[in-house]
Amino acid sequence: MSYIQNTDADRAEMLEAIGVRSFDELLEPIPEALRMKGDLALDPPLAEAALAAHLGALAGRNRPAAGAASFLGGGIYDRHIPALVRYVASRSEFYTSYTPYQAEVSQGTLQAIYEYQSLVCRVTGMDVANASMYDGATALAEAMLMVVAIKGAPRVLVPRALSPRYRAVLASYAAARDIAVVEIPYAADGLLDGARLESSLGEKTAALVVAQPNYFGVVENAGELAALAHAKGAAVIACVDPVSCALIAPPGEYGADVAVGEGQSLGLPQSYGGPLLGFMATRKEHVRRMPGRLVSGTVDIDGKRGYVMTLQTREQHIRREKATSNICTNEALCALSAAVYLAALGEKGFREVAEQSYAKSHALAGMLAGVRGARLPFGGPFFQEFVLELPTAAAAFATRASAAGILPGIPLGADFPELGERAILVAVTEKRTRSELERYRDLLAGKEAGR
Repeated sequence: MSYIQNTDADRAEMLEAIGVRSFDELLEPIPEALRMKGDLALDPPLAEAALAAHLGALAGRNRPAAGAASFLGGGIYDRHIPALVRYVASRSEFYTSYTPYQAEVSQGTLQAIYEYQSLVCRVTGMDVANASMYDGATALAEAMLMVVAIKGAPRVLVPRALSPRYRAVLASYAAARDIAVVEIPYAADGLLDGARLESSLGEKTAALVVAQPNYFGVVENAGELAALAHAKGAAVIACVDPVSCALIAPPGEYGADVAVGEGQSLGLPQSYGGPLLGFMATRKEHVRRMPGRLVSGTVDIDGKRGYVMTLQTREQHIRREKATSNICTNEALCALSAAVYLAALGEKGFREVAEQSYAKSHALAGMLAGVRGARLPFGGPFFQEFVLELPTAAAAFATRASAAGILPGIPLGADFPELGERAILVAVTEKRTRSELERYRDLLAGKEAGR
């Protein structure tokens, strides 16, 4: 990291420039009783070499996920990221650029966003996409507000088999807008309970959220759910894993009104859970209701291709409760990474990522189901993620597996107590190898990992 030295002379010059005699004078607005007396209880200062060694030793105590075979999922996945993604995203003209309000000096940034929007439309099968949201959870919450405004009905149906984090964000947004969020349970096979859904649609409802695949990895009958919701006058918000759209029908094919999801799988590292990338796409007739930025292509007076922000004025972002949305920025650098990732893989490569994830997850599920005391509680079809009931408590197994270099998944007991303390969510991406799958099986079977 950069180091900027402030000498006594530097500090004196800065204090003189702002018109004060000492640093203590800057603290005068703070009551004396609230000021700290004496020095902080810190170790004495270190020379640069000693400090670097100390920080290196502290960092060495970490156990990064990259050093283990990761089967973690739940919305954030360990995928291969082509070197091209970091190379392009690290170029200074992208990572130092500011909000592209001045189109004449922001053509590169605007074109990158335009390409990202176009690729999101290709993946989801929708008409128009925005320049991205903060993450999948906020994208879903903003979609809820958008559809409630369109339908004029403050009621939304949400599957219980939706990410607990997403449900928490929805509840936070809904509480401030007096929107009723009704939870629809899942059936014995892990799919949305159709009978409960049909009865819940009897009351006027703005939207049904369809998680595809759902949090348990199970692939929903999205076409049937969408048809049922539309027949009752409710819109459909599809919350999808973008990689799954390479194998499973995308939202546009089953008539979703809005498609949202988490784009971390598209070229972003896990990085302790962020920064993330929320994508949002909708039908053309709803474009003026869509929150966030939108970039479009046009031509100038000389007929040359150009890119501009469109259908929104800057002032709409400061209209408080009358604004389309109070999210007035986006994760542009993350969106750029997603665009580069998709362009680098192409349609064939993107589909291969999905196919490998599907094949390897099913291979591991078969291995683990054969271990005594383990079983797959849900019989529904899955994409790359599945729930496993272990012979022992999931938290204890996760601790043991981590020590053996395997991150076995997410224990589900805390968020879904009805599944019990032995349930764990296991995700398998294209990065996992045959030997890693076998190590997982051997560890679960009580054998020494790696033999």
